[in-house]
Amino acid sequence: MTAPISPPASARQAPPLVLTVAGSDSGGGAGIQADLKTMLALGVHGMSVITAVTAQNSLGVQGAWELPVEAVRAQYRSVVDDIGIQAVKTGMLASAELVEAVAELLAGTEAPAVVDPVGISKHGDSLLAASALDSVRTKLLPVATVATPNLDEVTQLTGLRVESESDMRRAAAAVLAYGPRWALIKGGHLEGEPGRVGGNQAVDFLTDGSEEHWLRAPRHDNRHTHGTGCTLASAIASGLAKGLAVPEAVREAKAYVTGAVAAGFALGGGIGPVDHGWAFRRDSPRA
Repeated sequence: MTAPISPPASARQAPPLVLTVAGSDSGGGAGIQADLKTMLALGVHGMSVITAVTAQNSLGVQGAWELPVEAVRAQYRSVVDDIGIQAVKTGMLASAELVEAVAELLAGTEAPAVVDPVGISKHGDSLLAASALDSVRTKLLPVATVATPNLDEVTQLTGLRVESESDMRRAAAAVLAYGPRWALIKGGHLEGEPGRVGGNQAVDFLTDGSEEHWLRAPRHDNRHTHGTGCTLASAIASGLAKGLAVPEAVREAKAYVTGAVAAGFALGGGIGPVDHGWAFRRDSPRA
């Protein structure tokens, strides 16, 4: 048996380590692909556990195939047991069996977990079986450091419809009741009507039940926003892996995703992706 090759003494220390547990987006705008691009852009080492494979492009999701639970569990253990992680992010988990398996793995891992309870794609395609919703509520959310539902996912999970900033408070309280330490209610889906969240700002609300943080950023006139939720959750996980407190990690992630949305580009015949490398391009709009 050949002995392993030792790295040279001058080899630099690895950057912070972040694991994404999510589905693959063949179009490259969301899912595992968006997560790893975000992590690279933010200076952490991204690793992956693929839970499902999708046939997906700018027009929607044409097909989805979840992986067996044993394949997901084996990927997770392979990374965590050898390399280790300093934060983990979850995305598309598809079924109750996968939700429960991933929740069990997270519960046994001493690293902050950002849970993006992905239920519906940007194009309105279902990415979570209805039978899995109860498992998300009772198994996955209780092990989350930060839960990041958008407004459609808030309705799926809690039955509440969010149409104002006061509704965002109620929604956060309902999500926190399931057990995450922090809830980030993303208000980007609301249009700017009088008396409603939005207008020329994208407003998110972060709370742990006592602290409250309102995060506001310019709402850019750009329809190419595929992957925003995955990108934001991965950016939060990257910040946590660097040792940031939750509010600061969320604030930095919000700034990053705002720039990515501003620089989003057309791809195919439908909704294009955000630009994960926007900060490296001199001609990109600034957040």
